[in-house]
Amino acid sequence: MQTILDTVIWVILALHLLMVIVAAWNAWRGENSVMRLVGLDIASTLTTAVLVIISIIRQNSLFLDVAIVTTALGYLSTVALAKFISDQRVF
Repeated sequence: MQTILDTVIWVILALHLLMVIVAAWNAWRGENSVMRLVGLDIASTLTTAVLVIISIIRQNSLFLDVAIVTTALGYLSTVALAKFISDQRVF
C-alpha cells in the first residue's frame, strides 16, 4: 500500500511541475499584461503546492515554512502588479 501511495505522490508532483511550466509559459508569452499577471499568480500558487508536496515526500516541515513565505510574497506581488496595471503607478 505504501508503494502505491508513493507512486501517486510522485505522479502528482510531476503533474504540478508540468502545470508550473505551462503557467510560466503563459506569464512569459501572454497576450497582454493581465494574462501575464494571471500566469504569474497561477505559477506562484502551483509553486506553493509543489513545496507542500516536497514537504510530504521528504517529511520535512522546513518546506512548509518556505511555502508560507512564498504564498505571502506571491499575494503581495499580485496585488502590487494589479495596482500598477490598473493605475500605471504603484502607490
